[in-house]
Amino acid sequence: MVESVAPHTGERLVEIGPGMGALTLPLLERIGKLTVIELDRDLVGPLHELALGKGTLDVYNQDVLGFDFSSLTDASATLRVVGNLPYNISTPLIFHLIKQLYLIKDMHFLLQKEVVERLAARSGSAAFGRLSVMVQYHCKVENLFAVGSGAFKPPPKVESAFVRLVPHVSPPRLAINYIHFAGLVKQAFSQRRKMLRRSLRGLVTELNFSQSSIDSSLRPESLEITDFVNLSNSIVETR
Repeated sequence: MVESVAPHTGERLVEIGPGMGALTLPLLERIGKLTVIELDRDLVGPLHELALGKGTLDVYNQDVLGFDFSSLTDASATLRVVGNLPYNISTPLIFHLIKQLYLIKDMHFLLQKEVVERLAARSGSAAFGRLSVMVQYHCKVENLFAVGSGAFKPPPKVESAFVRLVPHVSPPRLAINYIHFAGLVKQAFSQRRKMLRRSLRGLVTELNFSQSSIDSSLRPESLEITDFVNLSNSIVETR
């Protein structure tokens, strides 16, 4: 994991959920200074003790879902975010980070394997969904490698995988109204077994489908990310 992150001295590295420092300490030894965000106040003292002699460790005892990453930097694309994310908050956390993506250079996360497969899924696959579309709109996604349950103590009942997310300089196709685009994607996948003309009834007309060169009898997982953007743009432009 450390080799995949490939940190360099002077970079602003931020770890989410350091726990007892399994990833924290080798990262700190590599670059000499590390910022971590840890919710459990009982871990703050032990983390500082473990870091003694290895470098400077800045600990923020906060809930990362409410953390303002601009408090760490005012420069764009400077933060490198890493972490072994708690499975129950992984998806909302990724959406929270997307809102502050302008500050982030890249992200490396250990996640439940199923979540990584959804992040990296391509159009036409069963795993392709809202998470795939929204994250890939913003980032290049690389499923780096699997991590077996035996790597953890105690071993979880799920498999894990390590993923790299690198923000695009610009999206593959720019949504004119991002909020509208995000809402359209959410609505389409809320009824993913239905044809688009049914799941998006009242939101999208046959003219919008036609203008976007999209077959309204398809299901949402059949569309490319640019199709969703084109469809949203068509609606916004014809209002």
